[in-house]
Amino acid sequence: MTFVLVLVAAGEEQLPGLSGLPEDVRVETVSDEVQLRKLLPEADVLVVTDFRTGLLERCWPVNPKLRWVHATSAGVDALMFPALVDSAIAITNARGLFDRGIAEYVLGAVLLFAKDTLGNLALQRRQQWQHRDTEMARGTRALIVGAGSIGGEVACLLRAVGMRVTGIARAPREDERFEQVLGNDRLFECLAESDYVVITAPLTPDTEGLFDQRAFAVMKPGARLINVGRGPIVRADDLLAALRGGEIAGAALDVFEEEPLSPDHPLWEEPNVMISAHMAGDFKGWKQALGEQFVANYHGWIQGKALFNQVKKG
Repeated sequence: MTFVLVLVAAGEEQLPGLSGLPEDVRVETVSDEVQLRKLLPEADVLVVTDFRTGLLERCWPVNPKLRWVHATSAGVDALMFPALVDSAIAITNARGLFDRGIAEYVLGAVLLFAKDTLGNLALQRRQQWQHRDTEMARGTRALIVGAGSIGGEVACLLRAVGMRVTGIARAPREDERFEQVLGNDRLFECLAESDYVVITAPLTPDTEGLFDQRAFAVMKPGARLINVGRGPIVRADDLLAALRGGEIAGAALDVFEEEPLSPDHPLWEEPNVMISAHMAGDFKGWKQALGEQFVANYHGWIQGKALFNQVKKG
């Protein structure tokens, strides 16, 4: 019998979509440290939906029986603690499941800025009729920082409306979804030429704090930043200063250094900022889809097939 342990946040319901697991699989759901410490040493597979900082690392057994850890998200930075990274345990994620939703969010943000929807809403609240000319998205330049699965889907939608799209990755490569994919060493050069900068990169030591005062200083004054990657990639204080100083013209932010964003954070009051609650990729039925994705991977695994969406630890 295989024991699958599912870690969820306190008060969160069980992960749906697991009914397709074989009958001989034992499934237990835990949501607190006491339960996790008790059951984790017995588990063969761990499914993580709760990414509370430090909880899993604190409860990590000396000699885990685990063979596989699955994260129900694209980002796995919270799982990259030394004991797990240095082990032979496989890590997989939910790559691909949220790509289209995030891409549609980014396209919506681009159109929001191009058509000055924020301005429309502000005027509407004041019951003020004010004609303005707005921008065209077609022909503008977008830079996608993180030219992976999500970034590629974003590129496809942006190019469909006539935008010119460059990707930034660890190394340059050919990718038909982009006009070009350049290496990290070309980032600042591209920032200076881009009308929209979209962050889809994961959080790593190389990307943490990547968008700071220095990065904003080289961006076009009329550029907009869209962050659907990870919050700590952007230094919020530096972003706020860049917005107020006119170094960039706006931002759409789905993720933040600290979440939830404090009610008294000054970003809430910025007129050219759109804020959402870490929900860019979430769609109706996404939790069910997450469970079903894991089940599909499990069936292949017990048949001896390679796990899909396996994450490189190095």
